[in-house]
Amino acid sequence: MIDVDYRWPSAARAWLDLPAPVRADMVAAGAGAWREVFDGRATYNEQWRLARPPVMDETSLGVLNAVSDRLAQLIFEACRRRAATAGELRRLLNVADGETRLLDDDEPLTEALLDAFRPDVLLCDGVPRFVEYNIDSSLGGAFDADTTVRRFVDLYRRHGITDRVRLAAAPSAVDRRFAAIRAGLGLPAGARVAMLIDFDAEYPGLDDPQRFVKLLSPVVERAAAGGLELVVAPVSQVALDDRKRLVAGGAPVDGVFRLFVPNRVTPSAGVDALEAGLAAGTVPMWVSAAAWLIANKRTFAWLWEDADTLPAADRDLVRRYVPRTWSLTAELLDRAVADRADLVAKPADGSAGVDVLIGRETDAAAWRDGLTRAVGRGGFILQEHVKADDVPLDFVHIGTGETVAAEVPYSIAPYLFGRRAAGACIRTGFPGCDGVLNLARGVLLSGLLVTPAPG
Repeated sequence: MIDVDYRWPSAARAWLDLPAPVRADMVAAGAGAWREVFDGRATYNEQWRLARPPVMDETSLGVLNAVSDRLAQLIFEACRRRAATAGELRRLLNVADGETRLLDDDEPLTEALLDAFRPDVLLCDGVPRFVEYNIDSSLGGAFDADTTVRRFVDLYRRHGITDRVRLAAAPSAVDRRFAAIRAGLGLPAGARVAMLIDFDAEYPGLDDPQRFVKLLSPVVERAAAGGLELVVAPVSQVALDDRKRLVAGGAPVDGVFRLFVPNRVTPSAGVDALEAGLAAGTVPMWVSAAAWLIANKRTFAWLWEDADTLPAADRDLVRRYVPRTWSLTAELLDRAVADRADLVAKPADGSAGVDVLIGRETDAAAWRDGLTRAVGRGGFILQEHVKADDVPLDFVHIGTGETVAAEVPYSIAPYLFGRRAAGACIRTGFPGCDGVLNLARGVLLSGLLVTPAPG
């Protein structure tokens, strides 16, 4: 049973519980080696780098993962109460036929769709608030999160810091994902799996495919350690052979997983081939594109609609950790205009902060106009505004080498693969940043450093 009323320590507590000399040495070590730590990692920020990773104690991380897992189950159950197949759910969500590529309308909704998820969590008055759920194989940031925090831990080891205090990287999201892929697809040791990437998408580094693939060589090594032969392939270049097996990297593969979302993939002959192989049942894919429907933000509104009918523990979990959410309709427009300062409007199937309106950061006329357009387009939600707590972090200014301490917002995105916790991707603000934490606005990515439970 999850302790709904777990007393969360402040976001700074785990860091401040470390001895002051240790904290100073960690920041100094990170400030001196930021190029090494962040070499090849994805960011648009050309001014700042973290001098240390965010820190959480192992008890709090365990509770966060348990809440993440249960809320994902509740989202799935809210969908299953309303639909039995992917097609029924698609129509209920008003998603046009063909808008979500690779989707089989006849596919039954099963818990296998929860094989990969990563909620976006903000800390508000110390309490985690789950503002979105990414439910799909295409979860980004895992390699960057793993790499940065492990480089920090190696750095601390070289400086003797880990001899003075117990510090550890959170469990590897890269390793856990490969274990979940093998288990989910039932693959034997040595199976050949393609990681499909849309190199025409917007993401740092995709404009240089050869360099991007080279940077992923450690991921290929981790896959091999997990019993898989990994092929990194552009989705645009895959094809079917005469047995309708998917060919990537010059040979057939035993399975695939996507690092692109199925409603924004660039059209290509490769996507057509993948879709044809899925329809023929000859291409095992982890996970089904139906997972993307489960991730639709309207499910948050359904959680609240159903809350009073849930068992007491689940009802309280929703009310404590999920911001109040509504499907945006014309009937709610006047109320939403009046309550602008307390609301956020989001596309229900969006990501990366695209077309998000934050009421208190938008003037009244622009808010009304934006909501009116959103109602006309359909497919938007309203959500209670969550003000992220500012937490202390340390940064290096790239131009000057100066170390700066600042209180900034950050979001925690814990990974669960095969329903097993697998570290977290932390998106942090930086000195002078605005309140929207996404890659396009220059946020910094890091993994999570874990310290022993307090006391």
